[in-house]
Amino acid sequence: MRHTISLLVENEFGVLSRISGLFSGRGFNIESLCVAESLDPTVSTMTIVTTGNDAILEQILKQLNKLINVIKVVDFSEIDYVSREMVLVKVNAEEKTRPEILRMVEIFRGKIIDVSSRSYTIMITGDEAKLKAFISLIKPLGIKELVRTGPIAMARGERMLKIKEKTDIKGGESNG
Repeated sequence: MRHTISLLVENEFGVLSRISGLFSGRGFNIESLCVAESLDPTVSTMTIVTTGNDAILEQILKQLNKLINVIKVVDFSEIDYVSREMVLVKVNAEEKTRPEILRMVEIFRGKIIDVSSRSYTIMITGDEAKLKAFISLIKPLGIKELVRTGPIAMARGERMLKIKEKTDIKGGESNG
């Protein structure tokens, strides 16, 4: 089964290594990993996509929750969420193929983000199926280079991946 997991982690060196070590130590492959700073520069959001059986994944989730630098763990397999990926594709842009490339970019609601005399660099965002469809259609025109992100994910509605309010020793509230 495919699992998308989102983590809030302290933005410190070594955190990624410890998390990836948990996966490899249990024989789980990380299919995709996206990490970036959150609104709080001391905290990063990490989205991991992996495939495996539910029993081992449950153990990984428990181990992730025990890591000191992990603030929160959410497995999206049981909640409704939105997910997007991005692909950058550099394609041959000869005079005769430029109109066709422009039509494809428009149909897929993409953007041309760089132009040279012989190539266009195109950015497309969407779900995995949309990106695969675009790549298969543009491939015959000559892909020079392709890079893509894995998915990033967010729960739908009011549910949020955030640090919960903590109560300090004196009983007052803090933003920890």
